[in-house]
Amino acid sequence: LHGLFFIPNKNDMFIWMSQRDGFNHLYLYNTEGKLIKQLTKGKWIVKEIEGFDAKGNKVFISATKDSPLDNDIYEVDLNNGNIKSITLIKGNHNVIFDKSCKNIIDVYSNVENAYVADIISVTGKKIKNIIEDKNPLKDYNLGEMRIFTLKAEDGNDLYCRLIKPVNFDSTKKYPVIIYVYGGPHAQLITNSWLGGAGLWLNYLAQEGYIVFTLDNRGSANRGFEFESVIHRNLGKYELNDQMVGVNYLKSLSYVDPNRIAVDGWSFGGFMSISMKLKNPGVFKVATAGGPVIDWKWYEVMYGERYMDTPEQNPDGYKNACLLNYIDKLEGKLLVIHGGVDNTVVPQHSLSFLKKCIEKGKQVDFFLYPTHEHNVRGVARHHLFRKLFDYYKQNL
Repeated sequence: LHGLFFIPNKNDMFIWMSQRDGFNHLYLYNTEGKLIKQLTKGKWIVKEIEGFDAKGNKVFISATKDSPLDNDIYEVDLNNGNIKSITLIKGNHNVIFDKSCKNIIDVYSNVENAYVADIISVTGKKIKNIIEDKNPLKDYNLGEMRIFTLKAEDGNDLYCRLIKPVNFDSTKKYPVIIYVYGGPHAQLITNSWLGGAGLWLNYLAQEGYIVFTLDNRGSANRGFEFESVIHRNLGKYELNDQMVGVNYLKSLSYVDPNRIAVDGWSFGGFMSISMKLKNPGVFKVATAGGPVIDWKWYEVMYGERYMDTPEQNPDGYKNACLLNYIDKLEGKLLVIHGGVDNTVVPQHSLSFLKKCIEKGKQVDFFLYPTHEHNVRGVARHHLFRKLFDYYKQNL
């Protein structure tokens, strides 16, 4: 996943990145293939090598050392292994080093700042601010957002984000919309602007919904064990974790347990339908865009990476195939698909509709004829309006 990085002025030494100890870290090797030492270690991950100092004594990395919600920049001393934080304001940072690796353009956001671009030194000293857009939504009425953790069945922390409705009244009962993705290489909850939620989810909160998201096991930036537990069993442990979130929501006095919806796209569409079918009576409404219905029809480079082949893992494919649970369908379900989707091909949704007809189950369906795996442009507004109207009518 990463190339090797030669040390400046030391052509016989390089850094190799590996998650062999369970977390992605740096290892110093010589060109004879001998491991000199492990440079970083701990229950956190190195995301990228950002650069070296001119003498080749220090390497600069982006990492989650202080929190899996952050992407901060650190200096690692190659001689003694000391690690020092360069970005003193926590958040999600993207950096560009100058050629001398003495100064950095640091672009970041966090839950307090929408967009900041500073020039800083490698000591962390701020030299100059370029752009600061603290809160472009200061004139809008937003619901209160908080980030917190719940415990998975194996004791792992599951990060959650909850946005309360505008003008929240704790004596009232509110409907809930759960936004889910749940698949590998994605992290929905971060210490970034709006907690990673974006404007659409905040609009739903503005319209009177509690909006909830949970990053289940299998999601990114938490280490090999947390991420790989889903291998060969897509839709099992992710679902268990999402239901931890649902049970938490149902315990809140201001949640209406009879008006809970779930929404997701792609892997999130697979999760949305899975949650609906495997937990009858829990979700009044589900909406799913571009959903994977049967993993044997998904692209090989992804599907076989996480599920192996259907011949190697027949039980995993059977348990994950949503066609096998249509008998349990009740309530309202809206399936949306791009007519020329070449990632999750339309055969997925069409097979689901066919099985629903055979089983006498009613389901709502909408097709965006000219769109691939996502809905963009003016049609995206149409999509959001369709979802909003569906919730308004049925939730």
